[in-house]
Amino acid sequence: MGIKQYKPTTAGRRNASVSDFAEITDRKKRPEKPLTRRAKKKGGRNNQGKITVRHRGGGHKRLYRIIDFKRNKDDVSAKVLGIEYDPNRTPRIALLEYEDGEKRYIIAPQGLKVGDAIQSGSGVEPKIGNCMPLSSIPPGTAVHNIEMQPGRGAQLCRSAGTSAVMNAREAKWAQITLPSGEVRRLPSSCRATIGAIGNQEHQGVVLGKAGRKRWMGRRPHVRGTAMNPVAHPMGGGEGRNSGGRHPCSPTGKLAKGGATRKRRKSSSSAIVRRRKSRRYGQLKT
Repeated sequence: MGIKQYKPTTAGRRNASVSDFAEITDRKKRPEKPLTRRAKKKGGRNNQGKITVRHRGGGHKRLYRIIDFKRNKDDVSAKVLGIEYDPNRTPRIALLEYEDGEKRYIIAPQGLKVGDAIQSGSGVEPKIGNCMPLSSIPPGTAVHNIEMQPGRGAQLCRSAGTSAVMNAREAKWAQITLPSGEVRRLPSSCRATIGAIGNQEHQGVVLGKAGRKRWMGRRPHVRGTAMNPVAHPMGGGEGRNSGGRHPCSPTGKLAKGGATRKRRKSSSSAIVRRRKSRRYGQLKT
């Protein structure tokens, strides 16, 4: 895995870079048809047709790959058939074939190769790609695809290059350290997969031109100060100005420095230590 640089034949190519896709086993292979479905585009709109997420729309047509985030096929060995590209997420995905012939997609961890045998269950060996409850994982192990509720499926550490650390267990609870630095308490019956997610170089890819962002379904982001007063609270004024107030959204909600988490959220009791604040560089209280 690495990043490929092109010769600057055009202005868009000069600073652009792409992944070399070295880990992809067969770049011409089509995804497994039973494990795919049509990905319908919504353009950032809800069921009423109103825009709830700005700067969305367009983009290349995609085929969604159904990923097995639950890993609930216990005590059945699976063989890795190949590593494939997934346009819907940053990491690569691995195609598994179980002993009974069933095929499933999973997030490909770093170091997983074609031909490897992996399993799920409470009594399996803690090696890369195996999925097991937190109660069976040795402390200090790097894990990803972590459940927050038993049986619900993985919700934490699902993007490229991420992993958490299994810290300790006490009674029916386990403590993990997330990539943000937050220490969270989870039920020890929640499942996690051993290892870190691959494609760690994803953060180093430079798009190079606005068109590549449009291919991803991202539309231009216009500054509020460049708008008219009827379109944004920070718009208007003679000449260029700073907006005349603290940065905010089109609806007037403060955009920087404010807390976004609900104060009385039920899961707040599960946070042992909060993540570091980006603004002050210290732990949030």
